Amino acid sequence: MDSKKATIAAITDNCQPTPIVVMEDILEKKLEDIATVLCASGENKSKLYKDILSMVERSLFRIALKRSNNVKSAAAMYLGVNRNTFQKKMEKLGITSQKKS
Repeated sequence: MDSKKATIAAITDNCQPTPIVVMEDILEKKLEDIATVLCASGENKSKLYKDILSMVERSLFRIALKRSNNVKSAAAMYLGVNRNTFQKKMEKLGITSQKKS
């Protein structure tokens, strides 16, 4: 049984992590830093989950708008959401887009 565990461990050690796993690790470390800063505010009731989700959503929406030259339907498609959902979320998050002329 020990040789079987050793074989599995050797196989696992030689596997390269997928890009998603690597990105999740990086994101987790950054989120831990953000959580530490936000929790230092000393509020009685934590809004950590809500605050971080809003930050992530705003960032994703801004990235999508930049990559689509502020075309909302293209930005929505980039994120994989419905255009109407994208528009409503933009309003909720306080994001404005201005098409460049």
